[in-house]
Amino acid sequence: MKTTGSAPGKIILAGEYAVVFGYPGIAVPSLPRMKTEFEEDRNCEEIEIEWEGIKGDRHWDAYLRDILSQIQKFKGKILEGHLTISNQIPLGKGMGSSTSLVIAVSRCLLGEDCRSEALAIEKGLSPHNSGIDFNVIWEDSPILYKKDEGCKPIELPNDILKDAILIDTGKPNETTSELIEFVDNRRSSEPDIYKALEEIGACTQRLIDKDDFESIIKDNYQSQLILEIVPPEVQSLIEEIESSGGASKVLGAGGRTGGGGMVLAITKKPEIFQVILDKHQLKYIQV
Repeated sequence: MKTTGSAPGKIILAGEYAVVFGYPGIAVPSLPRMKTEFEEDRNCEEIEIEWEGIKGDRHWDAYLRDILSQIQKFKGKILEGHLTISNQIPLGKGMGSSTSLVIAVSRCLLGEDCRSEALAIEKGLSPHNSGIDFNVIWEDSPILYKKDEGCKPIELPNDILKDAILIDTGKPNETTSELIEFVDNRRSSEPDIYKALEEIGACTQRLIDKDDFESIIKDNYQSQLILEIVPPEVQSLIEEIESSGGASKVLGAGGRTGGGGMVLAITKKPEIFQVILDKHQLKYIQV
């Protein structure tokens, strides 16, 4: 007997970091998805894992084992068989891949109607998450999210991401939890941090009010610089994109060293984009 599950990644249009501290945010599901298939086999001593597509390393295997441990507690039995993860989502780069894995595997092994169980697993493994990732990935549709109010559907222009791509700038050296703690520790003592979070929250309202999306992206990015979650090489990249007439910001938590994860970039001049990306030797995904 085979069972399957699936979940998208996420793209935060406005509100990263700010949503952790109670401000609103807007997110949409990504086209890249994570699909799972489980085939029971009692000849296996445990669940045998195979990755296809973008593959997880030993850290992702350990994270997956933690998910499976929680699922088996919910089911009240040990599972034996083969689990295949067919993944298109960049891992650990700001697109909610860890949450996608929780939801896709939970749907596969617990059934489609497993929201409460999947949410409990998510909270147990990522206790400091804001909730926006889980909600947009579970709903698989655009949402407006606020921590104390939950999520609700939101209608966005169909062409809002028409000229957008996602640039892979590499995996950050810091975890999301470490980056949130870095911002949180400075929030009460550095007024600029508080103002930057307010500005990111204001960008969400401007998006609701249908303000110019490119200007929202640019202002959002300036606040990310104040939070100090954009690595120097990614700053250089975004400066070039803005100089060429485009707009860009990091998705998710960004980073301080190493890469900045996936970067959302918008331009009406794709040929200039290609020159910049070739110069930096970076790959991208069409949105």
